Amino acid sequence: MQNIEEIEELIKLISKLPGLGPRSAKRIVLKLINNREELIKPMAKTLADVYKNIFRCKNCGSLKSNSNGCNNCESSNKKFNKICVVENIADQWSIEASGVYQGYFHILGGTISSSNNQKKEELLIDALVERVKKEKIEEVILATSATIEGQTTAFYIQDSLRDTKVKISKLAQGLPVGGEIESLDDGTLISAFKNRQNFLDSKD
Repeated sequence: MQNIEEIEELIKLISKLPGLGPRSAKRIVLKLINNREELIKPMAKTLADVYKNIFRCKNCGSLKSNSNGCNNCESSNKKFNKICVVENIADQWSIEASGVYQGYFHILGGTISSSNNQKKEELLIDALVERVKKEKIEEVILATSATIEGQTTAFYIQDSLRDTKVKISKLAQGLPVGGEIESLDDGTLISAFKNRQNFLDSKD
């Protein structure tokens, strides 16, 4: 393989994407190069547009655009009394795709963890508390993963919401230990939501 700097750099970048390694990245790069007009040109424009116009909403953590705002928390067409708290946007998309939940989402952007130096202050927990107070939320559903970090984060959120008196529930038991929400099939998600229980009761 020719040692072309631009190609090598592109392979390195693509190999950083989830589920891809150097070999898969090389195949993708070759596909792109062989389809310059059909793939590279429109992809370059779209990536530039995304970089320029798409940001994480500071209020709810979802994605928002400069032109349309945040569809999750700023749309006047949506009026719900529930917020589902998830760790990342991939979790939100998985739950939306299952069709089991109708309500607001709140995306933390991670979990409380000592291993990756994620600090409580870096998560949008304070913003969650403010949303519960301002939007007259009646129930907060904790949909964090069944990992130590996910459960630690859930306990911290419960403590942070203590003064709001809002109902706090969590997805039903049965989620695989160590499992992440985005990897669950629709059937498991639907069952977990329909059989969710009060957070305090679930700690017993």
